[in-house]
Amino acid sequence: MGRYHFRLPDVGEGVAEAEIVVWHVKPGDAVKEDQSLVDVMTDKATVDMTSPVEGVVTAVHGDVGAMVPVGSVLVEIEVEGAGNVEAELELTTPKPSPEPAPQATDPLPPPAPVRAAPAAATVSARRGGPTVASRAPGEAPLAAPATRRRAHELGIPLQYVSGTGPGGRITPDDLEAYIAGHGAASASDVRFAEKHGVSDTRIIGLRRRIAEKMQESKRRIPHIAYVEECDLTELESLRADLNAHRSDEQPKLTLLPFLMRALVKAVADFPQINARYDDDAGVLHTHEGIHIGIATQTPSGLIVPVVRHAEARDLYDCARELARVAQAARDGSAQRDELSGSTITITSLGALGGIVTTPVINHPEVAIIGPNKLVDRPMVQGSFVTVRKVMNLSSSFDHRIIDGYDAASFVQRLKRLLEHPALIFMD
Repeated sequence: MGRYHFRLPDVGEGVAEAEIVVWHVKPGDAVKEDQSLVDVMTDKATVDMTSPVEGVVTAVHGDVGAMVPVGSVLVEIEVEGAGNVEAELELTTPKPSPEPAPQATDPLPPPAPVRAAPAAATVSARRGGPTVASRAPGEAPLAAPATRRRAHELGIPLQYVSGTGPGGRITPDDLEAYIAGHGAASASDVRFAEKHGVSDTRIIGLRRRIAEKMQESKRRIPHIAYVEECDLTELESLRADLNAHRSDEQPKLTLLPFLMRALVKAVADFPQINARYDDDAGVLHTHEGIHIGIATQTPSGLIVPVVRHAEARDLYDCARELARVAQAARDGSAQRDELSGSTITITSLGALGGIVTTPVINHPEVAIIGPNKLVDRPMVQGSFVTVRKVMNLSSSFDHRIIDGYDAASFVQRLKRLLEHPALIFMD
């Protein structure tokens, strides 16, 4: 039998490290070739790491949420044959020095043994109250639904209530004993009962990536925000008519495909908007191809899949590709190249769009467009008041690259295209 060390491979695009998201194996598991070992997340996508060999897992390295560098050992596997450990040791083990290093005359004393923390710690359940033994970290208290409801009404964290029932279950008598000993609020005062529970959630995986991305964008980019009101009555009339007469193979149209096509038209006059700024090198990469990122809410958090070459797609093709990449982002099947390389981003909260938003630019892009909620609003037209379908269009620009005048002019161009949608289809 031999040992095989599975190392984090180079996943490309200059990635130097990755985050462990979920383990699929543990020591003692038998694995087959191509079986999933671990999922790791780079700043581009989540990657499923599979085993290149068949054997038995003897060790795994790294907790969920840990950042591991490329080349580090993730899994040790016992395999038939020699494995790959000996060859690696040959390359990495330093040769002995020809002259032994002199011994220190005063060797340091061995470090004191580290004592493991006890499974239960004593914590104060209520401010100023006596201490009670809590459970081990991650161990949920056992209690019947009625007991849990009673504790919630009184603002008592069950984590601090000792259970005398089978398996440590908290009984109603245990709860009453806790109330008597800690002066909990009476049932008549439950609306004003103090609550002292604290829930700690470790930010890992996609949520940590989102946090880092947002922090980087706000730290590096001086944002300028601009909001304009758009009358979409004509566009909505056109959209309703197109949907009513579409063929079976044509997708249903939302507002976003029209906005995508309007962006294509507007960018032709403002090429510096469709760009990525490498502020480390001081170089602005202005793109001919228009690759539109679509900020998409998924069960895991915000992901930005990309509709590539929107300039080469008609209205229905934009709608079709938008639906495809958004669904791939939601179900986790999106590939790395579908989640990177955007040159301008659209972020929309749909019916939750609110009146105004100040969207965060998707670094290293220089602009982001955020349509807000579409509402019926009374407007003055000549001597009459009429009801129109109105939407605010919010936007943010990188003020290092885009001057305020250019930002306003670009949005005004979008406004004209959206308010007179026939212009979107004119050469």
